[in-house]
Amino acid sequence: MVVALAMAFVYAIFCWLFFFKFKVRKFTPAWGVCTVFIGGHVALFFFILLRFNQPYSIDATIIRRTIQLVPRLPEPTLLTEVLVKPNVPVKKGDPLFRFDDRLYTYQVNELKASLAAAEQNVKVLQVDIEAAEADLEISKSQEAFATEQVARFEGLTKTGAARVESLQQWQTNLASAQASIAESRANVKKARLAYESDIDGVNTQVAEIQAKLQQAEYYLEQTTIYAPEDGFVINLQARPGLVVGALRMGAIASFICDEDPYVLAPFWQEHLKYVKPGQDVEVALDFFPGYIFNGKVEAIWWATGQGQMTPSANLPEFGAQPIPKGKFAVQIRMDADKIDRLSAGGQGAVAIYTGNNTSLKPFRKIEIRAYSWGNWLYPLPF
Repeated sequence: MVVALAMAFVYAIFCWLFFFKFKVRKFTPAWGVCTVFIGGHVALFFFILLRFNQPYSIDATIIRRTIQLVPRLPEPTLLTEVLVKPNVPVKKGDPLFRFDDRLYTYQVNELKASLAAAEQNVKVLQVDIEAAEADLEISKSQEAFATEQVARFEGLTKTGAARVESLQQWQTNLASAQASIAESRANVKKARLAYESDIDGVNTQVAEIQAKLQQAEYYLEQTTIYAPEDGFVINLQARPGLVVGALRMGAIASFICDEDPYVLAPFWQEHLKYVKPGQDVEVALDFFPGYIFNGKVEAIWWATGQGQMTPSANLPEFGAQPIPKGKFAVQIRMDADKIDRLSAGGQGAVAIYTGNNTSLKPFRKIEIRAYSWGNWLYPLPF
């Protein structure tokens, strides 16, 4: 806008000098039409070159990465301490919020006791194997003795020295001993299976309780929320007494990260013809009147919501596209100068210098500086 006004002013002075001051030609209606026609086309050609080779946007926004602080607690838990103040810088690892940890401490202690009992039970399982093997040996001895007695009484019965009932009793004892052997072998196998049931060399019961204990210790650690990066908390509304967990899901605060802020500026699609990563950029921010930041084009976001189609049972409709067409965003990395004062959501103007038609570069520099200095007055009223 400033460049257009300046060009119109210069052209008007030239016409005044040409027709009225030095009277090179007499001003007539025909010359008036020619003057407007020529001036309009020259200005149009100039602006076409300027907008394609030195694109400009007044819709730039500062973007800072934001982390939603969400308590990861499975039970309704009371917020007991708020250790952070809004808009006060904190370092990575600083405690921000502390919750009532008694319930989770009790769970950890209970599972530690269960783990000790399970580890002791492994020793009991080993003793059970030894006891089952001892029972098996006893059953084998009883079987051997019963077998010997059956053979002995069979001989005595044939000679009439023993009664048939005695033989039948020992035959019954032999069958009972054989059944005891089968039962003892099953008990030995059962005891071995219970003892040898493991995952990576750890008894399954012990491993299960260890996993539960690790989960309980994890939740105990989550009763304190720490700063994930250097930054600050904004819009802090959480207060002691707030209940989070199963009854309240979602973030309790937003954490603004200090690292890697960038500027995102939307441009009309046509103006990105010559824009590439690495090109020089000047940025004028509204809260820094009269100051110009330098930067580089980091990336062009070659996508918009208009190009996204989600799975649906409905067929897409293709109506008339809006005029003018949509914009694409250019991501700009700022130089280190005053980067710590770049507030998330701050707005401003951006000028990209593609390297083509560098003779037009001063005009864009004038325009963005005029925008920056204009921020001393705008917006009105005072």
